[in-house]
Amino acid sequence: MSAAAGGARTGRVGLVVNPTSGKGRGAKVAARVTTGLARAGLEAIDLSGPDAESAAARARSGLVRGLDALVVVGGDGMVHLGVNVVAGTGVPLGIVAVGSGNDVARDLNLPVHDVDAAIVLIAEALGKPPGAAAEAPGEVTGPARAAGLPAADAGLPAAGGAAGAAPGRATVRALDAVAVSRPGGPVERWYMAVLSCGIDAAVNDRANKMSWPAGAARYVRALMVELAAFEPFGYRVTMDGEVWQGAGTLVAVANTRSFGGGLLIAPDAALDDGLLDVVIADGLTRTELLAVFPRLYRGTHVRHPAIRVHRARSVLIEPAARFGAAPPVAFADGERLDTLPLQCDLHPGAVRVVARTLGA
Repeated sequence: MSAAAGGARTGRVGLVVNPTSGKGRGAKVAARVTTGLARAGLEAIDLSGPDAESAAARARSGLVRGLDALVVVGGDGMVHLGVNVVAGTGVPLGIVAVGSGNDVARDLNLPVHDVDAAIVLIAEALGKPPGAAAEAPGEVTGPARAAGLPAADAGLPAAGGAAGAAPGRATVRALDAVAVSRPGGPVERWYMAVLSCGIDAAVNDRANKMSWPAGAARYVRALMVELAAFEPFGYRVTMDGEVWQGAGTLVAVANTRSFGGGLLIAPDAALDDGLLDVVIADGLTRTELLAVFPRLYRGTHVRHPAIRVHRARSVLIEPAARFGAAPPVAFADGERLDTLPLQCDLHPGAVRVVARTLGA
C-alpha cells in the first residue's frame, strides 16, 4: 500500500480501460484518469488487458489483493465488465463514460464524455476531493471508509444515497443488478442495463460479424439484411409465475430505461426499484416494425397495442418453436450472451456504484 506525504494512507483504485478502443484513445484517457485520481489522493492501478476476459481476470485479482474501488473507462460494455467483477463484493464501481452508448451513465445522470467531471465525482464519492491535502499521519482514510460507507454489503445505504447527503451530491449508491443463468443452474453472467433476444439482438449479432461498413452504417446494413428475411420469433416467457407465450418481435428484460445508445425501451424502469420491466412486442410485420421503431427514441412505443410491459423480479425466457422461428442469441449491456433458454433474476442492491444522490 503506497502512502502520501507524512505517511497517510493513499486509496488504491483498480483501473480498467476498454481494450478495444483504437488509435491510442484508450491509453490517452487512461493517462488522464490516472493523473486526475492521483491528484485526488487515489493511486490508480492499471488492470486493463488485451481483451475483456483477461481484463476481468486481472480486475478480480486486484479485488483479492485489496482495492477501495474499481473504475472502468469506456461505454456500457465496460460497465458490464465492471458489474461482473464487483457484483456482490461491496467494492464500489466508478464509471468514466466515454463510449458510444453510455446508457447506464445517462440513467444515473453521470458525466458523459467529460473525463474531468467523472474524476471529480469519483474522488468526491470515495472521500478524496481533488486537491485535498494529505491527512494527519496515522489516520486511516481509505476511500470507502472516508465516505462513511460500511464494509461489504452490511447496512448498505438506500438507493438514494447515504443518509443525510444533500441531493445531487457524489455518493455510492446500492443499485440493482441482474443475474443470468441457465434454468436451475448457477449464475453465469450479471448485467446492469437491458437483456434482449429479439430483432435488435439479431441486428447486433449480425453487425458484429461484419467488417464493412464502419460505425453506425454497419448497423443500418445489418438491420436491412435482418428485415429482408424477418419472421416473428416463438417465445414462452414466465414472469414471477405469469406466463406469456406466442409469436414476438422483441423481448427485453430491462433494469434501465434505455439501451442501444438512447433507445427508451422501458421508459419507467429504474435501477433501484427492485423490479424488472419486461417489454414484449407481438409478432409485428416488417411494415409495422418500421413504423414502431422511431417511437423507441421517445418511449412512446409502449402505447402501441402490440406492445405490453410486465414487471417482475424473476424472468424465464424460452424458445417456443410452435409459435415462430428460433429467437436470436441474447445480448445484455450490448454484449453477446448465449441462446435461450435463459433465467434473469433481479438482485436488489447487488452493485455499489459511484453516482449522485437522488434529486441530481
